[in-house]
Amino acid sequence: MILVENYTLAVALCFLAMICWGSWQNTRNVAGLTWRFELFYWDFVVGILLLPLLMAFTFGSFGNEGRPFVEDVRQASLKNISYAMLGGAIWNIGTLLLTAGIAIAGMSVAFPIGGGIGWILGIVILYMANPQGNPVFLFGGSAIVVVAIVLSMLSYKQLASQQKKPTIGGIVISMLAGVAIAFFYRFVDRSLARDFTDAYSGCLSPYTAVVFFSLGAFISTFLYNPFFMRMPVEGNPVRFSDYLNGTLKQHLMGVLGGAIWCLGMSVSFMANKAASPAIAYGLSNAAPVVAALWGVLVWKEFKGASSKTNRLLMAMFVAYVLGLVAIVYARIA
Repeated sequence: MILVENYTLAVALCFLAMICWGSWQNTRNVAGLTWRFELFYWDFVVGILLLPLLMAFTFGSFGNEGRPFVEDVRQASLKNISYAMLGGAIWNIGTLLLTAGIAIAGMSVAFPIGGGIGWILGIVILYMANPQGNPVFLFGGSAIVVVAIVLSMLSYKQLASQQKKPTIGGIVISMLAGVAIAFFYRFVDRSLARDFTDAYSGCLSPYTAVVFFSLGAFISTFLYNPFFMRMPVEGNPVRFSDYLNGTLKQHLMGVLGGAIWCLGMSVSFMANKAASPAIAYGLSNAAPVVAALWGVLVWKEFKGASSKTNRLLMAMFVAYVLGLVAIVYARIA
């Protein structure tokens, strides 16, 4: 398999993960907001399952280092497979909640709140398990992100006040999503071999871990999503027959969205060893700023907002960037 040992390359892969994790939601918008997220999600998890299999049989099987994918699966222990799949199931409920939050509050609000909480809490969890990197810069950058989250919530409150929209529902759901998302990376990380060339540990390579993660997410969708279909956060309940009425474009956008997200997951774990779990997660999960930029600049979610709201948004972006720089520097400080 192909391994990443260089920190600069690892950082570049984490930036790619950040872009992927902050951009997949655009496929939902392209599919059309009339296409309910509960229906979109069935195709989304198909994309999540297909992309890591492609990565496993290419990058995870080529090269001269470590075990190829099939051999890695054969030696994997049930405990480590279970860790990776549990990570997928935990991530899945968090993402469903986040997608519900986006449906209510919009991408430029739900992503910074839910993704930001998941970002900060996840860094703390991973650093406690594997304390690598300068804690001053790592947690200092995280503290700056807290400021960005507060600014995002204030900007949403300003906009909702102008438009006379309720604020509490989208914010609460996004916060719950962040708490769930914070824990998934640690479970997948526990399944990994510390030395990916280790031939006897029963632990997984990054490529194998992401495959089982995606399998856990796929299977758990059949438990979670029917609940969201019967008891939606907005609108009327939807049925499985409604899914069959979707257009080819809508189905393909869902698959593409899942593939984009899982590409980010794959490259983040490729960088996991060279960057350290906490830093790789921290950099990759800077996705909220990417999502907020999409929401503000492309989808015009804050069109017509007051100058005060726009100043809050600008301050939020600056805070996210400063936090990101601090986290990058944490490994080399």
